[in-house]
Amino acid sequence: MDEKWLVGVDLGGTTIKMAFINYYGEILYKWEVPTDKTENGRKIPIQIAKAVVTKLEEINEPKSRLLGIGIGAPGPVNAANGSIDVAVNLGWKDFPLKDILEVEVNLPVVVDNDANIAAIGEMWKGAGEGAKELLAVTLGTGVGGGVIANGQIVHGANGAAGEIGHIASIPEGGSRCNCGKSGCLETISSATGIVRVALEEIANTSTPSVLRDLYNDEKHFSSKTVFDAVKENDPLALKVVDHVAFHLGLALANIANGLNPEKIVIGGGVSKAGDTLLKPVTAYFNKFAFPRVADGAELTIATLGNDAGVIGGAWLARHKFGGN
Repeated sequence: MDEKWLVGVDLGGTTIKMAFINYYGEILYKWEVPTDKTENGRKIPIQIAKAVVTKLEEINEPKSRLLGIGIGAPGPVNAANGSIDVAVNLGWKDFPLKDILEVEVNLPVVVDNDANIAAIGEMWKGAGEGAKELLAVTLGTGVGGGVIANGQIVHGANGAAGEIGHIASIPEGGSRCNCGKSGCLETISSATGIVRVALEEIANTSTPSVLRDLYNDEKHFSSKTVFDAVKENDPLALKVVDHVAFHLGLALANIANGLNPEKIVIGGGVSKAGDTLLKPVTAYFNKFAFPRVADGAELTIATLGNDAGVIGGAWLARHKFGGN
């Protein structure tokens, strides 16, 4: 009998990443297509179905080779029916993604939140491999997260578990967040949050910094700019990263005190800063976490990069449709 393949899909606002993955979590083929957000994202399921069929034709493989599709989508997911409650970047509200995609591609489909499948990917084949108690945080344009307990993703009462980015870090007077609240962790520790904090420091202090000569170039001023300046011991950049690490370390410690995770995996574009971010976050985590919780947790940088989502999606399909 021919080996069955799993299909992992990571649906983003800019691109849709897809992969055929074997039963052992090894990527066989991967590709991506631009996300078609026209007509409030209604064409996306058809787009995914066509991309899968086209790739099968390209490599001369039958659809019977595929066991099923595991897909991660932005926004809260209704675990009961695979619909997306709301995905602002795609124009979706109460969108029946699972039902539509199954009709279009004629394969079984399982849907979860994109941050959740990234966490699953890191648990299966990444920095969290072997850990059944895991907390994952993704630091990108926003801040997302996934909680894994006893090897299973935690969804919560209505699919909103793991919204780490919306922990209230500044209870009063914080910056406005896209979620409608103010002072969320996302306004501080995301890529955009780091830039905002840096620009505020430039505007409101006289701390010397090479960043003062760069901030007018908005196109190239990014969180990476700030972390690069830290490596040069820039005083203002050091202050900004310490502020970011304080709030991220505190938030992770408070979550960990309730979960007692074995691994805390930090991913997303901001995590490319590596030890420049990890060391101060770990220091603050150890300061604020219950000592026994801190002793049991290892903070580490994610290793799968952009492949985490598709690998996590494949894991979902394997466990949903493969019997283990």
